[in-house]
Amino acid sequence: MSRLPDSTRPASDPYDADRPLMLRCGCGQDHAPGEHAAHVAASAEEHSRNFVEATLMKAMFPVDAVRRNFLRAVGANTARAAIASVLPIGALQAMAQERGPLEKKDLKIGFIAITCAAPLIMAEPLGFYKKEGLTVQLNKTAGWALIRDKMINKEHDASHFLSPMPLAMTMGLGSTQVNMNVASIQNTNGQAITLHVKHKDKRDPRQWKGMKFAVPFEYSMHNFLLRYYLAENGINPDTDVQIRVTPPPEMVANLRAGNIDGFLGPDPFNQRAVYDEVGFIHILSKEIWDGHPCCAFGVSDEFIKQNPNTFAALYRAVLTASFMASQAKDRELIARVIAPTQYLNQPEAVLQQVLTGKFADGLGNIKNVPDRANFDPVPWQSMAVWMLTQMKRWGYVKGDVNYKQIAEKVFLLTDAKKAMSQVGFKPPEGAYKKFKVMGKEFDPARPEEYVKSFAINKMA
Repeated sequence: MSRLPDSTRPASDPYDADRPLMLRCGCGQDHAPGEHAAHVAASAEEHSRNFVEATLMKAMFPVDAVRRNFLRAVGANTARAAIASVLPIGALQAMAQERGPLEKKDLKIGFIAITCAAPLIMAEPLGFYKKEGLTVQLNKTAGWALIRDKMINKEHDASHFLSPMPLAMTMGLGSTQVNMNVASIQNTNGQAITLHVKHKDKRDPRQWKGMKFAVPFEYSMHNFLLRYYLAENGINPDTDVQIRVTPPPEMVANLRAGNIDGFLGPDPFNQRAVYDEVGFIHILSKEIWDGHPCCAFGVSDEFIKQNPNTFAALYRAVLTASFMASQAKDRELIARVIAPTQYLNQPEAVLQQVLTGKFADGLGNIKNVPDRANFDPVPWQSMAVWMLTQMKRWGYVKGDVNYKQIAEKVFLLTDAKKAMSQVGFKPPEGAYKKFKVMGKEFDPARPEEYVKSFAINKMA
C-alpha cells in the first residue's frame, strides 16, 4: 500500500535516449502540460484506491499497534492480497469513484418479516446503507396488500416485493396502475409446502381433494408454484381444493388452529411449524423448480427518474448484502443479525436451519440441503415471462399479453448486471435463461404455446 514519494525517487538522466523529452507541467509534476487532466484523474483514482484499502485495513484492525504489527509481519502487498481475497476491493473502488450527490438521503423501505428479505434487512445492522450515505428506516409491514398500497401511496421509497407484484402493479392487476420495477431478485428457493402433522399419511397430492391451503398473496410465486404442483398431480386448484390468502406471520397459527391443512409459504414459517411441532415439510419449493425466484427489491419508475444517484447508492447497498448472503460461510452470522424483534422476531435456531440447509423436516429426518435458500439477485427476464404465463393460465390476466415487452420494462436486468459487477458478482450473459419446472422445460420465446400445453388451466 506504500509508494515512494516523488522527492525520494531516483533522479532520471534528462538525456536518457530511451526517455522522450517533455516540458514540465506548471503543477510541478513530471508530465507535459497537455497531460495534466489525465494525470489528475489517475491521481484521483489512486487516492480512491489507497483510501478504500486503508479504510478496510482500519476496519479489520481498529487497534493501531495491532495493525502496524500485522503490516510489518506480512508486508503491504500480502496484506492487500489478503483483503482482496475476502472483499471485492476493485468493486468498492469503482463504487467510490462513481458516486454522485444523493438527491434523497433519508429513505423508508417496507419489508415482510421473512427470510426472503434478508439482504434488505441485514444491510441496515451491517452498515451497508450507511456506507452509501443513506439513512434507512426499515418498516415491518403486516401483509403484501399493505406493501403494495404503501408503495402506490408513496409512503415507502422502495420495498421488499413478491417478484410477480411489480408485474401486476405495472399492468394494473388488482390495484391502481403504477409502473414498478424489479431491481434485483432478493432470494431464490427458500419456500416449502408444509402440512399439518395430522396429514402425515397423505404424502400423495392426489389425496388432497377438499383440503384448504394458504398462500401469502395472489400475485406470488407461492400461489403459482402451488397451483402448478397441484395441477401436475391432477388436482384442479380452483375446484378441488381451497386456496386462501394469508399473511406469512399468521400461517403457523392458522395451521395450529386447523383453519388450513397446509400452506406453500416463505421461511422461516415452514421451519417454525416444525419447531412448534404442528407441521411437517412435505416438499421444498426447490424440488418443484430449482433456482426459482421468490421475492424482489423494487422501486417505482418515478423514484428512479427523480433520484438516480440515490437509487444507485441503494442498489449498491442491497447488492452488497446479496453478495454476502450468497456466501454459505456467512449464513450463521446472517441468522443472528436478522433474528431480533425489530426484524424477523424468530428463534435464531430456526433461521439457522433455513439458511444453512441443515434442518429437521418434522418427519423424524435431519436433512442437509445447502441450497434450500439462495440469494442470486439476477432478475432474469425469462422468469418474468414465466410469471406472466401463469397469470394468464389461471385467469388473472385476460386477452393478449406482450410478454417480452412487459418483462423487459419491469425486470431491470441491464442495470442489475452493471451494479452486480461493482459488488463482486460475475454478471451472467443473456436475458432469457431457460429452466425446468417439475421436469418440463420452459422456452421463454414460446409463452403462448407453453400456456396452452397444460391440461388444467382457465384459458378459453
